[in-house]
Amino acid sequence: MSLYYFHFANGKTVLDEIGTELSNLAALRKEAVLMSRDVILLPNGECPSLWDGAPSKLWVTDQPSAAGRTILTLGISAAH
Repeated sequence: MSLYYFHFANGKTVLDEIGTELSNLAALRKEAVLMSRDVILLPNGECPSLWDGAPSKLWVTDQPSAAGRTILTLGISAAH
């Protein structure tokens, strides 16, 4: 098991200080997709800045506060 830190930026940057323990890269990828979905789907059902075309990013590092090595990055954007 390894500890991974999930960070998100969409006009505002939120850095993970706690981390999530996961067993392998497949589990890390699944968790990154699930976290992205959860961030996009706010209580009102959507992330308004996402639909304005503002790029968002979720990235995972091996140390807190976005330090260390970047393991995975997901870029998220939408337009209507």
